[in-house]
Amino acid sequence: MTTATARAVRFDRYGDRDVLYVADIDMPVPGPDEVVVEVRAAGINPGEAAIRQGAMHEVFPATFPSGEGSDLAGVVTAVGSGVSDFAVGDEVLGFSFERSSHATHTAVPAGQLTRKPAQLSWEAAGSLYVVGATAYAAVRAVDPQPGETVAVSAAAGGVGSLVVQLLALRKARVLGIAGPGNADWLQAHGVTPIAYGDGLADRLREAAPDGIDAFIDLFGPDYVQLAVDLGVAPQRIDTIISFAKAGEVGAKTEGSTDASTPEVLAEIAELIATGAVDLDVAATYPLDRVADAFAELEKRHTHGKIVLLPNG
Repeated sequence: MTTATARAVRFDRYGDRDVLYVADIDMPVPGPDEVVVEVRAAGINPGEAAIRQGAMHEVFPATFPSGEGSDLAGVVTAVGSGVSDFAVGDEVLGFSFERSSHATHTAVPAGQLTRKPAQLSWEAAGSLYVVGATAYAAVRAVDPQPGETVAVSAAAGGVGSLVVQLLALRKARVLGIAGPGNADWLQAHGVTPIAYGDGLADRLREAAPDGIDAFIDLFGPDYVQLAVDLGVAPQRIDTIISFAKAGEVGAKTEGSTDASTPEVLAEIAELIATGAVDLDVAATYPLDRVADAFAELEKRHTHGKIVLLPNG
């Protein structure tokens, strides 16, 4: 009898993209309260590159051989004991905490999945967890009120493009800090574009003469300090990256782990499925070209998600 196999991205040591390879593995078997998902789409994220490079070893150490990937969407192919919410054939989206979604199949706790809206593309469904949960948590952390002014750094990036739209849905006035090439996209989504670089503080003050009420930093510690210098109260500053600086000034550091629930994922998925929020897909790659996908991601200038199609 031939044992069923799956394929999964692996790396055996920290390093550049050349440590990535695709291996044949035993077909995952669902444990109690788990399902196996045939992965139709899985987004890639900067954090995964940082883990593979060893830059996050102190916080997220790898055990070799390591898999990778958090975002996923696909079809349930097997159901473990105790699972009643999903059945074989269900279309789902969700997340893995086991670095396992960059694969043709993965076993995932049923409590980390939600149903995929029929009108939501596989590419969008499979790439919205990390950016969606992070954006949701960051917006919730600064608690924007209608009419308030909120500034966002890296406003046109993967997380930023969702943050600014969620802020706009809350009727906030959004100042989006980004490169000049993103101005048209920001304006089309109700955001006032503010070019980064020398003179940024003056441009922000000019755009918000009555002050900035909240600040979301998606790029680095200089922006947290800028928020403080602009008079934003520390409890209305959230950063998803500048943890040491946040500790210095008393800012918040709420991100994806603070909103990693199927309920949040379902809410974001519905917003995208109905067109209330745009999630752009920049490029798709087959599993065998995972290194090429990360090469594009690491240029840091792509607008929209880069997505693996493991079974494409």
